[in-house]
Amino acid sequence: MYCSFVDSLKKNRFYFHIIYRIAVAILFILLFNSCKKNTIVSAVETSTLFTLEHGSFEDELNVFDLASVGDINTSLCMTDGFVYIANGESKKIMEMNSYGELLALYYNEGTNPKPSFASESKSAVSTRRSISYPFNKISSIAVDSNKALYVVDKLPLERQETDDEYGNVLLTQIVLRFDSDGNYIDYLGQEGRGGTPFPYVNDIYITDDNNLIVLSTISTGKVIYWFSEEGKPLFRINFENDVIPNPYTVEDKDAICSVENIIPDLNRKILYVKADYYSSFIDDAIRVQAGMDYRATLVYPFNLETGEFEQPLEIPPYSEEVSEGLFSESFSIPYDFIGTTSNGWLFFAVSTAEGLNVQMVQSDGQKILKRNLNINRKDCLFYDISLSNTGKISALIVQQEKTLINQWRTDSLIQAVISN
Repeated sequence: MYCSFVDSLKKNRFYFHIIYRIAVAILFILLFNSCKKNTIVSAVETSTLFTLEHGSFEDELNVFDLASVGDINTSLCMTDGFVYIANGESKKIMEMNSYGELLALYYNEGTNPKPSFASESKSAVSTRRSISYPFNKISSIAVDSNKALYVVDKLPLERQETDDEYGNVLLTQIVLRFDSDGNYIDYLGQEGRGGTPFPYVNDIYITDDNNLIVLSTISTGKVIYWFSEEGKPLFRINFENDVIPNPYTVEDKDAICSVENIIPDLNRKILYVKADYYSSFIDDAIRVQAGMDYRATLVYPFNLETGEFEQPLEIPPYSEEVSEGLFSESFSIPYDFIGTTSNGWLFFAVSTAEGLNVQMVQSDGQKILKRNLNINRKDCLFYDISLSNTGKISALIVQQEKTLINQWRTDSLIQAVISN
């Protein structure tokens, strides 16, 4: 009986070990599959709000000659459900609702036909407005909470200036201001209303309390101009390349820092300075520096009231593995810094074969979200994206036959994270 009991126990142990191993194998497979799925970045659903025909009429987009030399000055701004399109090639700005209905047209009479509803603007019951203004070469636009419109325009040659302070740089651009009814208010320069023109303007931003921030580029770095809602200058900060902290020179004296973008916090007197760092690459065969390798990206909050940099936030790069035959190689590149939101998220994007990969980072670094935004690269000739203060991403996508205005509800992802 003892032997039969022992045999039974051994048999049960045998079966137990088999079951245990099977259970462990199943658990490993589940965990592996789970980890594998987590490496795949899901895509945000694309919503096409409306399309634009190409042409010269008031509700059409003047499609530029992509073969010509120079910048493409067509840009998008979307806020509070309204779409603003600056069509620099035709020197006009279209204000539309989310259904693509034209509400207002700011246009240069010399390059645009008179809009069909121009006479309606004088009527008290008119729902559309036409505003004639002699734009020269418009680029960036922004809109504040009162629906006042800000437009970067280039001055005619005879009104341009030079400035030795920035190394004999050419001062060519101003910011035009229009009120919510389309009336021209004034223009802003470096000193505020009617001031000296700015150096080349990369972009303009509006904070939640309607402050205007102008980002300019000079030969030695970037300059930020911060204005009150009334146009009074509040801050002017020169971000020379050599004043940005560089923690990597300790290991590599040749490590360089490149300031890619500077964007304001929408609620505080904070500037986020995005710096990409590169280290020298030594060719072992010839023992000389053969190039630069990307190393890291840091975002430094710069406190305007204290005049000091705060602790930086490290931004993970975009990484991808390229395979060819039996060989594969992974590479990393920095994201572009595209904007901030009112609830404290920083948005970054990089162009991919499928469209855009977007990385959303909380300003304290606690949460990071990554999503893909699909754009048909085959049909896309040009695109420009806009980030709203709530976190929606919109895009103007020029195709051969038409232009799409698309939107992705990335704000819903952020809201879900905040709610949880």
